[in-house]
Amino acid sequence: MFWNKKKTKSKLQIKTMAPKTFNAKEPPPKWQPTFGDTKKEDEKPPEVTKKSEQKIDWEDEFLKSFQKLTYRHRAWDVWRDYILLHACSISNVLDKENYGQREKRYLILIHQYSKEEQAIFPELVAYTTMALDQNQEQDFLGKIFMRLNLGNCSTGQFFTPYHMCELMAEVVATDALEKIEQYGYISINDPCCGAGATLIAGVHVIRKQLEHCNPPRNYQNHILVVAQDVDEIVGLMCYIQISLLGLAGFIKIGNSITDPMSTDDSSENYWYTPMYFSDVWSTRRMLRQINKLFGKGDDE
Repeated sequence: MFWNKKKTKSKLQIKTMAPKTFNAKEPPPKWQPTFGDTKKEDEKPPEVTKKSEQKIDWEDEFLKSFQKLTYRHRAWDVWRDYILLHACSISNVLDKENYGQREKRYLILIHQYSKEEQAIFPELVAYTTMALDQNQEQDFLGKIFMRLNLGNCSTGQFFTPYHMCELMAEVVATDALEKIEQYGYISINDPCCGAGATLIAGVHVIRKQLEHCNPPRNYQNHILVVAQDVDEIVGLMCYIQISLLGLAGFIKIGNSITDPMSTDDSSENYWYTPMYFSDVWSTRRMLRQINKLFGKGDDE
């Protein structure tokens, strides 16, 4: 037998490929899918449509926060304190004559609540502000008052629905533009203002008339709100709402029959809105004082 020499196994040679280099100035090519439908160059991406923003029910939000304060306090006490705290915080911004007394009253009230409870009151202020900003033609605080069933336990007070007030205002405010042309402004007076629904309705009826003038006029510079109520809490509800609506005016707390408004009154029971201190209305008061000084009659 012949001996065959054992063949040596050749090792596998692994070819190594150098990685493909790209020019630093040129970006690497994008990967393209090789299956399925590819997007055409001319095809535009679908537009993303936003969902329409839903209106927030500020009454419900207000009541949710308000409910948190009624675990340790009566509902009427919380409502009374909220109205007083909110009214004092508005008044103390500009009415320096009554600042000391009202700031002291504010601190006494707020210290009756814990720190957690104190943080809820700004929420109530925010909800009231947002509600009147979203819809100015309403009696927001009056509706909350009735939803809390406070009308029965607080001297039997019930507030007139806003739409009825609006109807009455349209009947009464027929010569508003004539008065404004004659005197430069018109005053709306309610001796039993409640939460201010009648005043708010009257303001907006005249506002719509002023908007159709040529040229249109800013109702905030031509309408003065004057009101009075025997109940402090109810009167301050009106004060808060006309202040947040940016109206110039003032509220007196007192009986309009036995204690009507007078030039000799003390300012202690008067609550002036921030807009009342604006340049327009401050100038009008100054001119009126000058006319009185020189004996000019006041036809108003």
